[in-house]
Amino acid sequence: MVASEGVTGGAGAGWSDRFEQGLHPAIERFNASIGFDIELLQQDLQGSVAHARMLGRCGLISAAESAQLIEGLETVRQEAAAGQFRPGLEAEDVHFAVERRLIELLGPLGKKLHTGRSRNDQVGTDLRLWLRQRIDGLEGSLRRYQRALFEHADQHLHTLIPGYTHLQRAQPLSLAHHLLAYVEMAERDRLRLQDVRRRVNICPLGAAALAGTPLPIDRRQTAEELGFESIYANSLDAVSDRDFAVEFSAAAALVMAHLSRLSEEVIFWASEEFGFVRLTDRCATGSSLMPQKKNPDVPELVRGKCGRVFGHLQGLLTMIKGLPLAYNKDFQEDKEALFDTVRTTEDCLEAMAILLEEGISFRPDRLELAVASDFSNATDVADYLVAKGVPFREAYQLVGGLVKTCLQESILLRQLPLERWQELHPAFEADIFAAITPRQVVAARTSEGGTGFSQVQAQLDRWRPVLMLS
Repeated sequence: MVASEGVTGGAGAGWSDRFEQGLHPAIERFNASIGFDIELLQQDLQGSVAHARMLGRCGLISAAESAQLIEGLETVRQEAAAGQFRPGLEAEDVHFAVERRLIELLGPLGKKLHTGRSRNDQVGTDLRLWLRQRIDGLEGSLRRYQRALFEHADQHLHTLIPGYTHLQRAQPLSLAHHLLAYVEMAERDRLRLQDVRRRVNICPLGAAALAGTPLPIDRRQTAEELGFESIYANSLDAVSDRDFAVEFSAAAALVMAHLSRLSEEVIFWASEEFGFVRLTDRCATGSSLMPQKKNPDVPELVRGKCGRVFGHLQGLLTMIKGLPLAYNKDFQEDKEALFDTVRTTEDCLEAMAILLEEGISFRPDRLELAVASDFSNATDVADYLVAKGVPFREAYQLVGGLVKTCLQESILLRQLPLERWQELHPAFEADIFAAITPRQVVAARTSEGGTGFSQVQAQLDRWRPVLMLS
């Protein structure tokens, strides 16, 4: 029987002549990944150039053949740049698409490129090259986001903001201190990505399908040319490892979680009830019905897009959990998840940086009013008594009762006359009023890492050279 032309048959196909019929059209569509893994084209060309050069140096092909293969691959790169390389469904995936075009350009010589490798180690190499580059880009995006936070913090060292626990007023803070907490979160994100990058930067090329190859290839040569730090020590592990994709997705999920936490706060702050920030027209939208509305779409979208990234992480974990060694077609599902995770995280980092750079301005007057009209200085009353020698638990109970009395009388602590304080405990003196002003409450917290102005200034001084020079 004559082999039919198509994805699985004929001289130009990727499969052997064992197959006598082409795929069912619906299965052909279901099986193909060219629609999304074309994203890896540049990395596939990069890896193929290194592989062709190594084949020549190892004597598996001649130096002239190696040069011709590299020239052909560069032609494909130029065609892609000009929009002339548009493989269809028949190519199945980006790897076959490049190989088919190379055979069209070079004839039988193009068939030698696949010597000593498999699509299994090839796709693993492409994906790692792609992700390595995207991690570097995300680090830059995190730095921009950190700088935008820092710029606000640097302007608002002495601006106060209510601090919350359980979303209840707790203690007043320096606004700079509050914003620098997000700078610290982003730094952990950045360091996590650096750590993930080390495990992404291991080369599987040369592991072939699963067992290596009897051909005298030099895996370390291609790894070095491609900028990898090392090679996989076990060929089975090389082609079946997707830990790096899961680990990256977990790191990206934390980036998104941190962005979402800030988004939630900005949404609160922009509401009429809080009024801590104004939204500019650059980053807000209106209502189609209510003309007075200005909506915080950017933080709402960032908050919503977390679900995509969290879902991709769960999907990747579910995909790998039951797979036997070595390569399985299930791995085709890693790419769309990884591509979308990177794209979503990049977009959200950029949007939040722009929001901070151009989209919001803080309202110190509203913030000042907020911290002056609550009982968040109650702990400082207890601390005042402790400094006078009163045991903390006794002071705590006394102040709790005092707050209850003030609430019943609809007054604040600062509105109590001195004689009322002294009726409560003789240790109170006239200096209690200065001690419980919001600004003094903040200034007094001078423990290392605290919200005291001197401590926050030290934090700003530590971050300034890091962020302004990177």
